[in-house]
Amino acid sequence: MDLMPIKTMVDGLPLAAMVVDQSRRLICLNALAEEIWGTGLSGRHYEVALRNPVLTGAIAECFRDQKTFQTRISTTIGTRETTFSLKVALIQGESFSGVLATFVDVSPMEDVGQMRRDFVANVSHELRTPLTALLGFIETLRGPAKDDERARDRFLGIMETEASRMNRLVHDLLSLSRVESEERIRPGDQLDVYGKLQTVVKALGPIAEDNGIRVNLIASEEEVMVNGDADQLYQVFTNLIENAIKYGGSGGDVTVTLSVVDRDPAVRGPAVRIEVKDQGQGIDPIHIPRLTERFYRVDSHRSRAMGGTGLGLAIVKHIINRHRGRMQIASALGEGSTFTVTLPRL
Repeated sequence: MDLMPIKTMVDGLPLAAMVVDQSRRLICLNALAEEIWGTGLSGRHYEVALRNPVLTGAIAECFRDQKTFQTRISTTIGTRETTFSLKVALIQGESFSGVLATFVDVSPMEDVGQMRRDFVANVSHELRTPLTALLGFIETLRGPAKDDERARDRFLGIMETEASRMNRLVHDLLSLSRVESEERIRPGDQLDVYGKLQTVVKALGPIAEDNGIRVNLIASEEEVMVNGDADQLYQVFTNLIENAIKYGGSGGDVTVTLSVVDRDPAVRGPAVRIEVKDQGQGIDPIHIPRLTERFYRVDSHRSRAMGGTGLGLAIVKHIINRHRGRMQIASALGEGSTFTVTLPRL
């Protein structure tokens, strides 16, 4: 029996595939299938070679019922659990009959689905806390504290704080949605980064003063032009500098350094670097890879107490991606933190 046409067909498929003949032996696997199940399996009985109950069961059912069978299957490739959409179908010809099994990696779709579920759960959690507080205080003000003027003023103050927190969360959610929808659209306006940083530092002056922080702006050039969205870059600089002020430790300095380089590998050309450095407690390096995840906080209680929604750095990441830039975070406990944004320079 000439199996060359079948092997050629399987090798030409753009997805992982294998063929089992009527003697229940694997007669060919393409390279993508070998990456999943290993090499040297041709000629072996499929139940012995594959050792996956879902896969072997699907092949057996296809042979028995003479019909196509489709399901999902999970296996470990390296250290990663991967999910595939498995389709097992009969193939028949004049000189050959058997079963073709194909595998489509659906792990990215599974991950997106899990991210969506996590996002909804996080939003629900973030809104539930202030809503519960508001409902509780409203009930109290209508009942036991109805005629207590001091309690009423105190509760109304707390209710205002919780309502403001919900308002910030909704605002950040809308900002994140808008930024994500525009992420693939490159901004076309030209703006001066130094001037934008000056505006941000001046606007955050009262917050810095309240926290006993000095913000120092250092620039190698006083006019540095980039292609950018003025409002979005203002949001980036405000978020990074405000975070440095809030978490930088009372009485310290926050240093914002603007520099230019002739060529930066991250943007493959001339670049602008904005470095925001604080003198705070620093961040354990174990947290750094996750800082730009939605709702991820190093210290949840402290972040909420300072008005954080857990979305700020996620928004920053998407804005920088839209500007074809890069962000790096360097920190160690007791040594402060440095956030560096690199943008292509005109």
